[in-house]
Amino acid sequence: MLRYNVRLRILAACLSALAGYVDALGFIELGGFFVSFMSGNSTRLGVGLEGVRESANWSIAGGLIGSFVAGVVFGTLIGRFASRRRHVVLLLLVSGFLAAAATCHGFGLPMPAVALMAFAMGMENTVFERDGEVSIGLTYMTGTLVKMGQRMAMALMGGPRLAWMAYFGLWLGLISGAFAGALIYPYMGLGALWFAAIAAALLALATVRDSVTPHPA
Repeated sequence: MLRYNVRLRILAACLSALAGYVDALGFIELGGFFVSFMSGNSTRLGVGLEGVRESANWSIAGGLIGSFVAGVVFGTLIGRFASRRRHVVLLLLVSGFLAAAATCHGFGLPMPAVALMAFAMGMENTVFERDGEVSIGLTYMTGTLVKMGQRMAMALMGGPRLAWMAYFGLWLGLISGAFAGALIYPYMGLGALWFAAIAAALLALATVRDSVTPHPA
């Protein structure tokens, strides 16, 4: 995270907000399942398989995990082919899949809609990649909070005083997006995904001038 320039850190925070927004819509729609936070779904899958509780819901968790991983695979492959334009191409595809999810909702197909949401969120996580690995996790915050805490500790020991702010911005983006999603869901349901699709398209346009795959600053 700290190796990227300010422009790309802002993009990462915006994408984290997009993920929080979409995740909040999916969480409320599904009554406690996630379309971007797969650790939570993995716990629910394990509990459901054990049969103690929620045994009827394990397939939902498993399906969402499968869709998310498929999105990561697809995004990684597309990113390799897109190379110099990976940000633009991937974000336009994320926008397209979110629009497809909103369309499914409009036709009364909620489960295909949430599957497409999870797929899009998996793809979003491939936007920032370095040496074949995801360099910034956009939809899960445990690692981000750990790194933020480590940077705070380093600041107390005389290290860079504000390095932790980059991780805080990423976390704050997710929280802000989730708040917005929870706020709008009662009025529009998954129809609010149209705003997410538009936001992803605008972020894609904002990266057009980055004519090469960004390198850490």
